[in-house]
Amino acid sequence: MSAIRNIFDRLRPNFEKDGKLHPLKSIFDGFETFALVPNDTAKSGTNIHDAIDSKRIMSMVVIALLPALLFGMYNVGYQNYLAAGTLAGATFCEIFGFGLLAVLPKLLVSYIVGLGIEFAWAQWKGEEIQEGYLVSGIIIPMIVPVGTPLWMLALACAFAVIFAKEIFGGTGMNIFNVAIAARMFLFFSYPASMTGDTVWVAQESILGLGNTLPDGFTAATPLGQVAQGVMPDAAQLCYAVTGLIPGSIGETSVIAIALGALLLLWTGIASWRTMVSVFAGGIVMAVIFHATGMSPLTWQQHVVLGGFCFGAVFMATDPVTSARTQVGQYFYGFIIGAMAVIIRVMNAGYPEGMMLAIFFGNMVAPLIDWCVVQQNISKRAKRSKVVK
Repeated sequence: MSAIRNIFDRLRPNFEKDGKLHPLKSIFDGFETFALVPNDTAKSGTNIHDAIDSKRIMSMVVIALLPALLFGMYNVGYQNYLAAGTLAGATFCEIFGFGLLAVLPKLLVSYIVGLGIEFAWAQWKGEEIQEGYLVSGIIIPMIVPVGTPLWMLALACAFAVIFAKEIFGGTGMNIFNVAIAARMFLFFSYPASMTGDTVWVAQESILGLGNTLPDGFTAATPLGQVAQGVMPDAAQLCYAVTGLIPGSIGETSVIAIALGALLLLWTGIASWRTMVSVFAGGIVMAVIFHATGMSPLTWQQHVVLGGFCFGAVFMATDPVTSARTQVGQYFYGFIIGAMAVIIRVMNAGYPEGMMLAIFFGNMVAPLIDWCVVQQNISKRAKRSKVVK
């Protein structure tokens, strides 16, 4: 670490007030604070110091996302070789290598476009570069189909960073989850590239890996099959738990998502109240709909299919856009889980549901917190009257 610090110390004079690279000081600060703990300390006021800062928190979330991302890469290759009928003769390296080559460009586009805008915005306003896009940049490619064109992904990232984040004041000020904003932009602007039966499996070979599938090849997700009246069998549910099904890149494996959830809960980064409440809300509504005959899916199927688990673990728990009061987190999570199942059952045009549910939850989170705070104020006021 001392070697890295020495490098930054040698470069710092070039970015100070009289340095020749002073206009790029915010970019230098961004890289320095990402690599090292800042040396700056507060000179006045009372401050509570923690052993971890927001950049380290974001880095931990990225680590928690890695199991789902890596398995998603493998599943991209698995689905391609399975569709071509060559899975039996393919090695693990060939399957994973193809998935890596298919997903890596999406990750690069997401980070290049998103971080490029954030760097330019910070430079324009003379502010410190924020760290929030470290997480959004990896989540956005994970919640889209593998067939999403790169130019669409670039537009979605630019839209989300500018209109869902920067115009609200940047990291910590946005009211909507940036990744959800990108997903909604793609869903409503280019629905043909985000839904249907042709976008979930990579159909072109890459650098000699994978297979070129025939024109017109289709593969529906389990929820897409349910919308068409085809119920998943027990084998498909097992594949849904492991993740070997068509779907968005990082949303298919319940096991991989659970590993990330355990890390987030163990480190205290994600709110267990929000996470548990999302599952509780979804289970309650799924039981009601199944008992009344309005949905053929059981609550177990609703939970493991689609992006329910991924949304509950990595997106509903976003500390910026979720409820912040402890009591409010129970209501916030329950509303999201319930809304996801309601949308799935009541509107066949949106077989997923989690995207709109989290977006709605983000909208009502400030209201939930306000109601909880006002309730606490009223209770304290009544107690003070009794004491007097």
